[in-house]
Amino acid sequence: MRQLFSTKEVAKFLDVNEKMVYSLISEKGLPATKITGKWIFPRHLVEQWIEANTLNYPEPSTHLPPYHGLLIITGSNDPLLERTISLFNTRPGHVAVFGNLGSMGGLRSLRQNLCHIASSHLLDENEEEYNFDFATRELERMPAVVNFCRREQGLLVQKGNPWHIRSVADLDQPGIRIVNRPLGAGTRLLFDRELTKAGISGEKIDGYHCELHRHIDVGVRILAGHADAGPGIRPAASLLGLDFIPIRWERYDLLIAKDRFFDQGIQLFLGLLHEKAFSDAAGDFEGYDVSLSGKMVFPYQTV
Repeated sequence: MRQLFSTKEVAKFLDVNEKMVYSLISEKGLPATKITGKWIFPRHLVEQWIEANTLNYPEPSTHLPPYHGLLIITGSNDPLLERTISLFNTRPGHVAVFGNLGSMGGLRSLRQNLCHIASSHLLDENEEEYNFDFATRELERMPAVVNFCRREQGLLVQKGNPWHIRSVADLDQPGIRIVNRPLGAGTRLLFDRELTKAGISGEKIDGYHCELHRHIDVGVRILAGHADAGPGIRPAASLLGLDFIPIRWERYDLLIAKDRFFDQGIQLFLGLLHEKAFSDAAGDFEGYDVSLSGKMVFPYQTV
């Protein structure tokens, strides 16, 4: 089991007094739970919170070379993205490669000039927007944000749903086995947030630390009978014939440094999102909405 801090221990870890810890919980979103009746802090989430709020990363020592036919995409994986990369690779003289690093990994690669495009679906604190808060914290300059698709997030469960799972709260049953996604993945961040809302400690669920890197991998583990449920998207469930318990529709975006936005390869890739072959590929799955695909998105502002 991963380490849990007490209030005193997390104060020492952060080098602040205990009163400041309570302010960090309420004002800065320090990950904490009162599931035991007193505040406790999962160390791995505290470390993730620190990294997410780190500013002034060193400038990268290298820069992406001018585009000469190789397009590098990193971040959150998605079956439709894989199909679109395959479409791109049918264009003579152009090759796209994908690094499956999770949404946070994609942002960090973009910051370090290791990719042209980062794919991400990180839910902002207001639970309305996606990616803007995280991009503001991770990147010195706000990138261009283009929607790739909307997709339905939830729980993948065995066919017939033998455990009668209706929500994340139903995972708190003796005997249920789950599989999970890695820290830094947008799906994992959403799953942990839903567990916290339900008052459930993920540490107590069998399989919580069994981390798989793709939605399809989660589904295959469930299909094989090695797990009963796991967080993922409806397209993976439909592809594998699993049942699906919805949580929310999300926006899955492409983040691009503005100084590289008009590179030939980037524009060629974005152009695919307006083609019939792309919408046809999305139609092969359940759980995609491509009505916003290929369009620039901007932070929502109240009047």
